[in-house]
Amino acid sequence: RITFGDAIGIALKQNVAIRQAQNAKELDETAVRHQRSQFLPDLRFNVSGSENVGRSFSQTEGRITDQSTQAFSTGVSSGVTLFNGGQNVANLRAARLGEQASTQDLTRTRQTVVFTVASNYVNLVAQQEQLRVQQQNLVALQQQEEQIKRFVDVGSRPISDLYQQQASVAAARASVVETQRALELAKVDLIQTLQLDPAGTYEFVAPPLSAVATTREYSLDSLVARAYSQRSDIDADEARVAAAEQEVKAAQATRWPAVSLSLGYNTAYSSASDLSVADQLNQRRGGSIGIGVSIPLFDRGSSDLATQRAQIQADNARLTLQQQRQDVALEVRRAYLDHRAAQERLAAAQAQQVAADQALAATRERYRVGAATLVELTQSQAAQVQAASALVNARYTLVFQQTLMSYYTGELEPER
Repeated sequence: RITFGDAIGIALKQNVAIRQAQNAKELDETAVRHQRSQFLPDLRFNVSGSENVGRSFSQTEGRITDQSTQAFSTGVSSGVTLFNGGQNVANLRAARLGEQASTQDLTRTRQTVVFTVASNYVNLVAQQEQLRVQQQNLVALQQQEEQIKRFVDVGSRPISDLYQQQASVAAARASVVETQRALELAKVDLIQTLQLDPAGTYEFVAPPLSAVATTREYSLDSLVARAYSQRSDIDADEARVAAAEQEVKAAQATRWPAVSLSLGYNTAYSSASDLSVADQLNQRRGGSIGIGVSIPLFDRGSSDLATQRAQIQADNARLTLQQQRQDVALEVRRAYLDHRAAQERLAAAQAQQVAADQALAATRERYRVGAATLVELTQSQAAQVQAASALVNARYTLVFQQTLMSYYTGELEPER
């Protein structure tokens, strides 16, 4: 048994798209930590050993002897970059902007998943309402069949009217089956969105929908402005543009000289010495400190090529942002037009429903007194079912369009 709130919670935890977006965000966080660590000095512990084998002339023995000596050295060293043209600073800023973009992507993905769950629930409730309409139609046709049978039994109606009504009942029963199938498929969509076990059995409890605000009005200019300021995918693309510009600076920084500081402390031992290991390690201690300057004179054009690639990528990022803003404005415009059409469609469906109910009631009374044919009654019944179905579709289409509006303007809050 899953309520609407349960479904939102499950989707935010289990949906594959959200989990992938979270992984992407964590990867960008590690990139930030990596670039931050480039400002710190490193520390290395070094140990090396060797064995030298050779021949030497021994004056005491008056002959050449084989000789082998063992030696090893150990020490610690450290280095840190003092200046590299601002490359490390630009790389850190680019990594932070990349993390910001992935965070915005995660926000938009969460909005998309919640919107999908809400849309699936709207479809589920609409199918439930359609099933109710078809079931009511089936009950009404069955009652009408019983009435016609009584008319036929007393001879006031031909037997063909009964046969025709039985065919209408059978068709209505088939419509109920098809609507039930559509309802089950709506549940399948929810199972897919929530990443639930397909073999499980679930009861989705539809939330009670409040009265549709048919008089709610929007301003297109205001909607576009809100979308530009609130859409997280636009913020993500803006962050990627800024990150690409930082990468251009990092590529250009390779033309500057690099300054580094190095420190070292070491000692050594050799078996060729008569001193003990402790004495040798003590006497051969030494330290070093140095500053290195590397000036790029000719790098085979690597810096120019890297800068050119970074500039092209930055231009592509700006084009992506421009296209995204265009797409957002068009999405909002379509949603605005669809919302206005949905309002008008609902008003027309409500009027159609009232007229169809009145027409059916009048036709039933006329048929009862013999002033109308079964064909007229069947047509009136079909018109009433069509009007009821159209009203359901119009009502939930308007609900969907209002949800769509909050999604396209970026106002949809998954936590709420």
